[in-house]
Amino acid sequence: MRNGFKVYDSDTHVSASAEGLEQYLPSALRQELEAYKVPIKRTTSGGTFEPPYSHRYDFGGAAGGWGQDAPRTLGEAGPTTETRNRIQKFMGAKLPAADSEWVVETRLRDMDEEGVDVQLLVPRAIRGHQDPAVDAELMRANHRFLNDFCGESPHRLKALLTLDARFVEDSVQEIKTWGSSSWAVGTWLNLPLDFPLDHPSLNPIWAAVEEEGLCVVHHSFSGGYPGYRDLWQNPFLGRAASHPWGAMRAVASFIGSGAMDRYPTIRFSILESGFGWLPFWAARMQDQVEYMGYVPELKHPVREYLAGGRFFASIVLHEGPEMVSMVSNMLGNQLLMYSSDYPHPETRFPDSVDLVLNWDGMDEKLLTKIMWENAVRCFGEP
Repeated sequence: MRNGFKVYDSDTHVSASAEGLEQYLPSALRQELEAYKVPIKRTTSGGTFEPPYSHRYDFGGAAGGWGQDAPRTLGEAGPTTETRNRIQKFMGAKLPAADSEWVVETRLRDMDEEGVDVQLLVPRAIRGHQDPAVDAELMRANHRFLNDFCGESPHRLKALLTLDARFVEDSVQEIKTWGSSSWAVGTWLNLPLDFPLDHPSLNPIWAAVEEEGLCVVHHSFSGGYPGYRDLWQNPFLGRAASHPWGAMRAVASFIGSGAMDRYPTIRFSILESGFGWLPFWAARMQDQVEYMGYVPELKHPVREYLAGGRFFASIVLHEGPEMVSMVSNMLGNQLLMYSSDYPHPETRFPDSVDLVLNWDGMDEKLLTKIMWENAVRCFGEP
């Protein structure tokens, strides 16, 4: 709690080390994956580790994206030998605990320092092995890791199930296995390149999500988002465009397909994708439903799906109080949730909570909803 406000951080990150995951893998697979371990020499937020290093599994061959391409500075003809992939600038005042992505105790200390009561953890999904069965096994192992990690403080640590559209039956089983646990509050679904979120083969996943009372979550990342092949190798364009456009496509696909009609209690949320574009996108989607078509008949206007209490969006700190007020005035005060992106460089640690609580002109009732109540409605009572 901070200054009388309970705080639910709806977008933080967790990434199990290889050493943390391997205890949940079959022994034969552990041995096979030894060759894919790479040392973790730098923290997510930009700090450095000293030997002996922990490790991560890295299978290489990641899809393109602003985090993968050789970078080109705007105004130059192409990448140059002088242009290097730079580390993103840390936006806070103090680096988070170095091992907080996989050590519970240090993470909880950082939460206490900021005044955060509950964190939603977005797990790093380990995938990309040439054998899809290995990816499926890693998905299951990651959930077993999360069960123990969050179990250290079950009322403060919540997480998403990291599912995969290639493994619909396995994903449904994971939902059924963990859906009633204290920590699993939502699902994040990996889609192969050019595979649509509204594909009918995914309906068993949505049905299981609704049955277990979880939330469908979209979170954009640096690789594989729509348009990543058309950003001219520039990380500025990639980071500026990838997250909001990825969320725009996800929102339009999920709502436009009628999923929220077919599953009348399902909840949908976008994280780390901006939010100021939501009123514009609601109006444009509605116009295109009528003008273009190619969507099934929807039971409600598009705006009602966004404003009706089953759609949520995390704030990003740089959009500020004016944008929060504008979106809340246009779409309702039940929509936006506080988030910090901890421990990524975009966080303002250890001042993220104080930054929002000190925004000028913010109504206390709206702040209470953003800092706590909306996340509880989205992800459940902690």
